[in-house]
Amino acid sequence: MAREISRLSAVKVKNAPPGMHGDGGGLWLHVNAAGARSWIFRFMLRGKAREMGLGPVHTIPLAEARKRAADCRRMRLDGIDPIEARRAGKANAQLEAAKAMIFEECARRYIEAHRAGWKSPKSLAAWEGTLAADVFPVFGKVVVQAIDTALVMKAIEPMWTKKPETAVRVRGRIEAILDYATVRG
Repeated sequence: MAREISRLSAVKVKNAPPGMHGDGGGLWLHVNAAGARSWIFRFMLRGKAREMGLGPVHTIPLAEARKRAADCRRMRLDGIDPIEARRAGKANAQLEAAKAMIFEECARRYIEAHRAGWKSPKSLAAWEGTLAADVFPVFGKVVVQAIDTALVMKAIEPMWTKKPETAVRVRGRIEAILDYATVRG
């Protein structure tokens, strides 16, 4: 006899007393003593029982919980631990968010990292001043990976005719910051 799936209904979910209520296929509704309801996917991994939270009932409706449980069952068939897969996904998302640093933040980190190496406070003031006046307004809020030659030129072209020496210095500062970002991933 095959195991029954989809035993719960929306009414049963809403009116279930405290405890664990199975929907089938590893999907469980957990109702605590205070009446809070959440979805849990239960499975076995190397002989040990595991539980994975799928979200609260007020956010994840029954149909979505069933879909998530089905996704977890597919992972288990492929030999993947759904809990570890979710952790890896979160870690990748955090890594991508860290990589998506904007130029202004990267420049501030560069300046902080190199502050001790500058002999004169004027160097610090020059770096911060030229970046704030000429570069940040153009692409300070742009993600470092998206900065290309066209953006750099857009920032320094206005300086070429008026202050060519400053333009060369600003271009060098931008290069140094982008190199710093590249080395740090």
